[in-house]
Amino acid sequence: MTGKPIVFGEVLFDHFPDGSRVLGGAPFNVAWHLQALGLEPLFISRVGDDALGNQIRDAMMGWGLTTAGLQRDSSHPTGTVEVSLTGGDAAYEIVPHRAYDHISPDVFPPAVTAAGLIYHGTLATREGASRAALDTLLAHGDTPVFLDVNLRDPWWQRDAVLADMRRADHLKLNEDELDTLLPDAAPLAQRIPRLMADYDLATVVITRGSAGAEGFARDGTTAMAAPRAVVDVVDTVGAGDSFAAVLIAGLLRDWPLKDTLERAQEMASAIVGRRGATVNDEDFYRPLRDRWEI
Repeated sequence: MTGKPIVFGEVLFDHFPDGSRVLGGAPFNVAWHLQALGLEPLFISRVGDDALGNQIRDAMMGWGLTTAGLQRDSSHPTGTVEVSLTGGDAAYEIVPHRAYDHISPDVFPPAVTAAGLIYHGTLATREGASRAALDTLLAHGDTPVFLDVNLRDPWWQRDAVLADMRRADHLKLNEDELDTLLPDAAPLAQRIPRLMADYDLATVVITRGSAGAEGFARDGTTAMAAPRAVVDVVDTVGAGDSFAAVLIAGLLRDWPLKDTLERAQEMASAIVGRRGATVNDEDFYRPLRDRWEI
């Protein structure tokens, strides 16, 4: 697969119980990791014309991420999420009516027509404006689409998620999300091939938390990967986003499915040892890039 990835969706600040604020949002996290891995993504989102929006723009520029797709909004504030932690596991209160709910297709940069892959999740399409913008983005030719399912109550609708699955090529979701969207008592080895046929999917990856992940490809290839051991879990915020970023790298670099899953697990296991979803340190990523020859 050739071309650079486009990442569409929310960017926001996670507010932690200790008063700290951490820049995040699943698509932003994915874009951050992709930039660190040398894949130069175009991140498309919208922030408020406020101090938090300025911080996001500055952080992107400092990390080398292009801001060509970052829109400013004078009517809606930058996104925020209230995070609570219990035993290292995170719960989220996602504040509604933020700038990323109002992404406009009218100011998309020209690069949207030359993408190698388009990534999006499910949260940024909770309101009509950003869903319409995504529709416009996906109308640009036959660029492969990577859908990262992330069901955050009450900000999703089953019919809308299933519709997104029908226009995706690559799908990532966890077992609970699969059971919620498509209940079925059959084992994964039977369910996933039917899912792939019904939705014309090239790859499906099912994440299973501490049990690892399982991947399925259209040609019948399957693979499993277990998490790497970690000394201390600081929090699980963003682990799935780092996992998704490496899946995208694997697709763009044509890695074997088994290698891709193992590398995605390696990244996720490293991230849970840090506070927040991203790491502002190139030395964190450099050994991974060297081992993976990116």
